[in-house]
Amino acid sequence: MTSPVRTDKPSSLDALRRWVDTSADTVVGPGADRIDWLRALPFVAMHLACLAVWWVGVSPIAVTVAVTLYALRMFAITGFYHRYFSHRTFQTSRVVQFVFAAIGAASAQRGPLWWAAHHRSHHCHADTSADPHSPRQQGFWRSHAGWFLTPKSFPIDWARIPDLAKFPELRWLDRFDTAMPVLLGAALFFIGQALHRHAPGLGTDGWQMLVWGFFISTTVLFHATVTINSLAHRFGRRRFDTRDDSRNNAWLALITFGEGWHNNHHFFPGSARQGFCWWELDLTYFGLRLLAALGLVRGLKLVPAWVMTKARRQARR
Repeated sequence: MTSPVRTDKPSSLDALRRWVDTSADTVVGPGADRIDWLRALPFVAMHLACLAVWWVGVSPIAVTVAVTLYALRMFAITGFYHRYFSHRTFQTSRVVQFVFAAIGAASAQRGPLWWAAHHRSHHCHADTSADPHSPRQQGFWRSHAGWFLTPKSFPIDWARIPDLAKFPELRWLDRFDTAMPVLLGAALFFIGQALHRHAPGLGTDGWQMLVWGFFISTTVLFHATVTINSLAHRFGRRRFDTRDDSRNNAWLALITFGEGWHNNHHFFPGSARQGFCWWELDLTYFGLRLLAALGLVRGLKLVPAWVMTKARRQARR
């Protein structure tokens, strides 16, 4: 599964192709650590498209869709991209695996294999010079967003994900990682147009639904997710003395459905639960418990007793 490595400078046509087919993401060499702005244009455009809210306006239905899609895709990212694909903290069927991988891919945060490979690298090298996104090493903006816009970070390190690379449907999601965001955007536009025609009292249309349901929801979702790379390694409390700068931050845990208990996670990443103590709200874990009760996932790995004992002891200090 190793891709060939190119050291020549990519052409503009290569960059355009990589917007659609990431199998061409193999360029490293001089400038590999600098942001490839041509490759990053869709990311920039997604942010600029949010400004269209001044033209499309707002309606309760559009905001409801935006919030719902934020919550659904945040759960797919935290519960499946992170706790399942990256750390294998539970088991599920191949169908459920693909469904939540597809929902996660609609978040425009690349495919599940790319995401898991880079996250596993982060845990191996957390806050060292080899960490893909360390605020200690690279500063806030680089750890928050700049790192994944560089040619060095575009390809997948297949050696880190041999357990996932065997699934052709997951490889397809990674290779064509714009497919699900485009399908979601198109679906929102046509739903908005249908509502405008058949339920005009809702006060929405295709453009408004696209701006709120996709562009605004996806942009907020992205920045909420990557606060764990940047802010959760700078602000918060350190319950456990880990080798990295990870911290527990209740505010970040709230907006990321439990990922903000980041020091807990770095101390023991093998648990499906990241809020170790009862007062540490972990909505993703509750969601996984619900899926387990429905028989859709199984074998949730819990926090060992010795870790819980240490957590309670540290919480009393």
